[in-house]
Amino acid sequence: MMCTECNQRPATLHFSKNINGKVTEFHLCEHCAKENGDIFMINGSSGLSLNNLLAGLLNIEPSFQHITEDTYKRQKPLQCKDCQMTFSQFRKIGKLGCPHCYDTFKEQLLPFIKRLHGGNIEHKGKIPERIGGHFLIKKEIEQLRLELKELINNEEFEKAAVIRDEIKSKEKQLTSFIEGGE
Repeated sequence: MMCTECNQRPATLHFSKNINGKVTEFHLCEHCAKENGDIFMINGSSGLSLNNLLAGLLNIEPSFQHITEDTYKRQKPLQCKDCQMTFSQFRKIGKLGCPHCYDTFKEQLLPFIKRLHGGNIEHKGKIPERIGGHFLIKKEIEQLRLELKELINNEEFEKAAVIRDEIKSKEKQLTSFIEGGE
């Protein structure tokens, strides 16, 4: 499909705009999208950028998306100890400076990452076979302990006793796995 603005280049950006119930479709090439960015402003931001588009699509909380520079100037800006990147710089660039930035900006990044990954923020990838069984049992025990704490807090002691017994069983299984190498 060709760009509806210039009719010269292939369209790479396709979106619909709904104004007072009237839907208008846009098919733009990269060049026209940059030139006419003011048409596609999102909440008064400075034009169409990948970050703004992503933030709009994900409907990120205003605390993350619409923080003004004045907010950061009033407070001491949060800055990574290793690469000296500030959160404000991250918002402009869209990339973190080093692995330590994840720890430094954890509080600000967690809501965004949760929304981006549908609430799943724990890595659940493949496990090497040689440690797989051992690791899986440990993970199950960890989950059961969290469940046990919740049951005790809710005063569901009968269910908690069942989970406690299951934890003991898994711990025995883990011990035999480690000793026997099964």
